[in-house]
Amino acid sequence: MKIGVAKEIDAAEPRVGATPDTVKKFKALGADVAVEPGAGIKSGLLDSDYEAAGATISADAVRDADIVVKVKRPEASEVTRYKKGALVVAIMDPYGNDAALKTMADAGVAAFAMELMPRITRAQVMDVLSSQANLAGYRAVIEAAEAFGRAFPMMMTAAGTVPAAKVFVMGVGVAGLQAIATAKRLGAVVTATDVRPAVKEQVESLGAKFLAVEDEEFKNAQTAGGYAKEMSKEYQAKQAALTAEHIKKQDIVITTALIPGRPAPRLVSADMVKSMKPGSVLVDLAVERGGNVEGVTSGQTVEVNGVKIVGIPNLAGRVAASASSLYSKNLLSFIETMIDKSTKALAVNWDDELVKATALTKDGAVIHPNFQPKA
Repeated sequence: MKIGVAKEIDAAEPRVGATPDTVKKFKALGADVAVEPGAGIKSGLLDSDYEAAGATISADAVRDADIVVKVKRPEASEVTRYKKGALVVAIMDPYGNDAALKTMADAGVAAFAMELMPRITRAQVMDVLSSQANLAGYRAVIEAAEAFGRAFPMMMTAAGTVPAAKVFVMGVGVAGLQAIATAKRLGAVVTATDVRPAVKEQVESLGAKFLAVEDEEFKNAQTAGGYAKEMSKEYQAKQAALTAEHIKKQDIVITTALIPGRPAPRLVSADMVKSMKPGSVLVDLAVERGGNVEGVTSGQTVEVNGVKIVGIPNLAGRVAASASSLYSKNLLSFIETMIDKSTKALAVNWDDELVKATALTKDGAVIHPNFQPKA
């Protein structure tokens, strides 16, 4: 059994699918591991580090691999290098990318989307959305602090007092909670909002104040899987009015709202942006899905009347060493379930709920029920 570690061909992707630590564990499971030259360099990992862990460095690392580990979904030019029947494990971004799924199916590979991992107890250690969102939330605050022209904590000096920055976090999932915690550590006064009532207690436990229109709809605004439901137009209007008034007084706004498979919901309008004080900063973590903030542009910081709108895609990639370390452990934990410990051979249980939830393609076809080709 051979595992191939691919180097990402996207120049903007600094993460890698395996680290020397996970290479050692793959070796202990009976796998031979080959790594493409320079695969880990942007995460601070040298080829010699992988060799010391027992991997071979080869330009053909993925060509005859039984399992290919990646960060992003492979492009057509990459898939042609994989052998038929190979398992390809990555963050696949399948929604709205039917052509890319067909390309992988046509190549005969079995593609697994790590972001579709079910939110059940045994899969927590495989949850890439959480591991990467955690770092993105942290990094969002760092980017906000860098763009903000003032200090975060209150400082009392002989020359006068510097007031604490006011930070408002919109969307309290994993990224939002980490943003709250990081902003609090930096000394900011933090408020947060979300449509799920269950997070109110979490927000307050971190020392932040919770802001929401707490009506009947709000009390039932969460799916069984723990995701936010899409709210009615009436609720959205009430929440927008409350938010608009609050945003005027904020120095930093961090938005994190995403609904799987849909464009990001619009949380901050152009009028709200204009109402903010010059020097204020908005950081939009949903920019890759169209953004929560009106006027956000992917890869740029846009300035509107002195207010900065920061639209950095792949914020987890800004802390690539940490992101790769966590992501590679997510992959290892998943792949471990596909290996027979006694024979040390690949043995995928296609009836396993983890496999069923994440498998996109197999035997030349798209097999995931959510991505079947439309008639």
